Amino acid sequence: MNRIGTQLASQLSLVSLDGRRRPGPPALVLVAHGSRDPRALATIRTLLDRVRELRPGLPVHLGHIELNEPLLTDTLAALDAREVPDAVLVPLLLGRGYHVKQDIPEMAAAARVHTRVAAPLGPHPLLVETLYERLVEAGWRTRMSEAERRASGVVLAAAGSRDPQSAVDTRRTAQLLAERLGVPVLPAYASAATPDVPTALRAMAARGRSRVAVAGYFTAPGRFATQSAEAAPWFASAPLGAHPAMARLILHRYDQTRATPAAVEKPTRIPA
Repeated sequence: MNRIGTQLASQLSLVSLDGRRRPGPPALVLVAHGSRDPRALATIRTLLDRVRELRPGLPVHLGHIELNEPLLTDTLAALDAREVPDAVLVPLLLGRGYHVKQDIPEMAAAARVHTRVAAPLGPHPLLVETLYERLVEAGWRTRMSEAERRASGVVLAAAGSRDPQSAVDTRRTAQLLAERLGVPVLPAYASAATPDVPTALRAMAARGRSRVAVAGYFTAPGRFATQSAEAAPWFASAPLGAHPAMARLILHRYDQTRATPAAVEKPTRIPA
């Protein structure tokens, strides 16, 4: 009943005192990369449901860069067909890279809907909190003796990118996670960047760290997440997935982008 009441209040807030409908908020379009692993799409749809539960009345949509439907271009075309005037695109990506700098802005620029593109999700403290809780779920002990702490460490396994700014963002996340855990955290990559996960694990062993976990810095299950987890000498945490903090972070990026004036306005819609 509370949820129904919240939805009704949200709908009534869109109606002014004279009975005319007020303009609603821009649609939120979550932009996922896409994966051949069917678990990825199921995870992202669950995440969208969490976002909708947190913000009833906000139109929330999904678009993929590749590999899965709906593609972002199709989602934006569908919004245009429904005469949705504005949308905020929130990349479900963890740092800067080609998709954030090129693919998504180009798709947004080609759309008739007025769009703004949010920053990637990371680095951000909410991601670190999610990583921490996933590690605890997998077996990380929140209380350790000093000897256990000196023997412990974490390899932060990320997808990887050729863009050096992506590595900067991942290193920042590793630094924040190290401060949260109180042990060293080394970033590593499944592709396109170095070190890879086995190399980072060997570096930890060379430093006398015999209890090393792999933290999966991936938005959803997939090939890279599985390969990284299989390399773990101790245990590996699950991807970030549909954790409640991820839903809050998506809405934070949406609100942050709405509060920032658009630098360039698109031409107004021309009637067919």
